[in-house]
Amino acid sequence: MRSVLYAVLLLSTWVGLGCAAHRSDLEIPDREAIYDRPLDEMWPEVREFFTRNKLPFREDRGSQVLETEWRQEFGGSKVAGFFHRYMVVGRKETPTSSKLQIFRITKSRNKALQNPAVQLDWGVGRGIGIGDGSNGPEATPGESVVQTTTEDWEEVIAEPRGENAFFAESGQAQRDLLMEWRVFREVAPKLAKEENAPKQVQVAKAPTAKDAPSQMSIECGLPIIGLGKKAKPGTVMMLGELHGTQEVPRFVAQTSCQVTVAGTPVTVGLEIPLENQGRVDAFLDSQGEEGDWLKLMESPFWRSPYPDGRGSEAMANMLEQLRQLRSQGLDVDVVVFDHPKANGQQREDAMAATLVHQVESAPKRFYVVLSGNIHSRTKKGLPWNKDHRPMGLLLKEKLDDVVALDMAYDSGTAWICSVDSQGKRDRLDCGVRETKGKNNGDRYFVHTWDSVNSEGYHGVFYVGSVNASAPAIRVGDSGPGKEGSKNPFTPETGKVASSR
Repeated sequence: MRSVLYAVLLLSTWVGLGCAAHRSDLEIPDREAIYDRPLDEMWPEVREFFTRNKLPFREDRGSQVLETEWRQEFGGSKVAGFFHRYMVVGRKETPTSSKLQIFRITKSRNKALQNPAVQLDWGVGRGIGIGDGSNGPEATPGESVVQTTTEDWEEVIAEPRGENAFFAESGQAQRDLLMEWRVFREVAPKLAKEENAPKQVQVAKAPTAKDAPSQMSIECGLPIIGLGKKAKPGTVMMLGELHGTQEVPRFVAQTSCQVTVAGTPVTVGLEIPLENQGRVDAFLDSQGEEGDWLKLMESPFWRSPYPDGRGSEAMANMLEQLRQLRSQGLDVDVVVFDHPKANGQQREDAMAATLVHQVESAPKRFYVVLSGNIHSRTKKGLPWNKDHRPMGLLLKEKLDDVVALDMAYDSGTAWICSVDSQGKRDRLDCGVRETKGKNNGDRYFVHTWDSVNSEGYHGVFYVGSVNASAPAIRVGDSGPGKEGSKNPFTPETGKVASSR
């Protein structure tokens, strides 16, 4: 009788989930998933889930704990610099029910994830206290153990090996509720032997792609909090940034990856001169070899004597990451919209017209539009020009669903161009500058307010502490991810401050 009742309840759950498939798959759940089966019955199906989805793992025999192998963000990109693995812990909820806790462990080649004065101590652990009496091969049956916290899991992670070996400068561990529910939606029906279980969400497959990867085969990084409420077909999400950081391009790349994997095609809008569209398209469809980079970097945009951050190494890395996603069959596109030959209001009008045309031509896509935070405002007026109508305002007047987000960040550095140190207004001084922000943690998130602020922003996107990103051309014409340069950048005119 109990199993029949469970099957009925489970079927009603699938119906509810089916009505909101897009929302439930991208939005981060606010509760745990509970399996109506004992832990020893649930665990074999969990192991099968990771095997079926080609996520190799190592298991601690004698306890319901496994850890997957390291995977790099954006599926093998040579420039991502971030690696992830899952720590999966089975826990007994009651004698007849259980749950999974899944932690996403993130490591980086740089210090982007490292707290001040903190050095990670890498170690290899064997047994992990689960609190169910099985604590590894050396444990005494029935012994009591101290419950662990997310910080404790760091001690049981083995150092990356083989092809994934690297020198890790920093790292963090976060609970991944979205992954817990993805596992639950596939495993729970099998436990109940439910034949009409919901199918796995299909990624947004590019129209020209022969095949597309499975949802679980792409590593998009830790889910961005609050993104799911905004990432809908037809929505234009404008990001007003401070140019010249490493973090904003990564936020855009992660957003694109997570939304396409959840089933919605994405177009990224970049404040790059319109004449670069052909070069960008060619690069996205290329193999990303040195010759492909040479063609992209031949544009005067990347060789400006006043590189203001839009042509940074991080921006070039982002194009490589988007190229990698497209090469695997995901429906990711890029549109450039700047009209630098126009001035003032004419430039705002031209940029808005370009984007309106794109959105109206493909209204079922999700648009992530990145620009300086003056252009993305949705209210009239600037301190020096009360009649100024920003691009964001023009878009909101023409399109149905536009949300403008200002950049929020913790203190750090950025590559910024400003009036030079001698106060000469006819030239710019470009280089690394300190920035002051507010610490809201290290997790990326999107947050909207009840009403727009005085600048026309609906909310913020937060990227943690920021780090300056130098001009891409300084990395070399070989492209990001490769050392050295055949043609190091030497500006013919102007003064460009060196990175410090």
